[in-house]
Amino acid sequence: MREKTYDCKPTLTDEDVVDFCKQGFLILENVVPDEVNLRTTEFLTEHPSLAPHEILNEEWFVEAVIKNPAATGAVRSLLGANILLPTWMSNHRIECPRQVNCGWHRDGGAVFTPRLDFLQVFYYPQDTPKALGPTEVLPSSHFIRGRRRFIQHYGNIRHGAWTTAPAGSIFITHYSIWHRATAATASGVRNLLKYLYWRTVPPERDWVVDGDVDAMELNFLPGDRPGNPILETWHQCIPVAQMFYWLCGLVGEFEFTGGPSWPISATQGWDTDIGLPPGFELEQKSAPNA
Repeated sequence: MREKTYDCKPTLTDEDVVDFCKQGFLILENVVPDEVNLRTTEFLTEHPSLAPHEILNEEWFVEAVIKNPAATGAVRSLLGANILLPTWMSNHRIECPRQVNCGWHRDGGAVFTPRLDFLQVFYYPQDTPKALGPTEVLPSSHFIRGRRRFIQHYGNIRHGAWTTAPAGSIFITHYSIWHRATAATASGVRNLLKYLYWRTVPPERDWVVDGDVDAMELNFLPGDRPGNPILETWHQCIPVAQMFYWLCGLVGEFEFTGGPSWPISATQGWDTDIGLPPGFELEQKSAPNA
């Protein structure tokens, strides 16, 4: 497929972007129409390849899935204007039931960086309960260094999140997030399409901006409660804030001072801006839709 770009309005807010930085994934449930889900399933039955690239030549699929408003609005928020559309397609198609045959891993080519230059996206064209073996992701693990041979043997991890979802759901992930296949106990076929979008422009804070947002009020702490054991206590908010700053276009301005300085101070509600990098207030004033 020839490379094409696409633009649309962003849909994520500052808080949404921070949440993606924290969790490393976003699930959009039931955003693809039922008739498209059915048509996709029929197409994949006729083309059972694990790399059904030809589906990208189908206009109905491109319009409803690849250019899906909810999905591309989120992708546009994270990757900026004129996103590069997927040029290949993978299908994690399985015959159920099956035992787990793929341990925890990061996909090939994953790197550790605050940059966000591409996103890996998944689409379920059928209802996918636990019985059909949905992908499991480990929230915040895109900040954890770990090669496949060192992590694939791990079993259940307490904070793992199953991507169970109704038909027509799309989930967007950071490419470096830990994930794994799960066992399927039901009968039948489960399709899971996987594809990537790419950045074509430098980062800037041009998503849905609230001009009243203060960097001291944003919660950069991953997890539902303080002390999320997935990341190191006290340090877990630092890579989140660094990624958010990069996405704001404040490249090179982030540097953690150390001790209980920002962003640790912000997550604890302490009234001090010691260590707050410059630029956020200036960027806030100049944001196009502030």
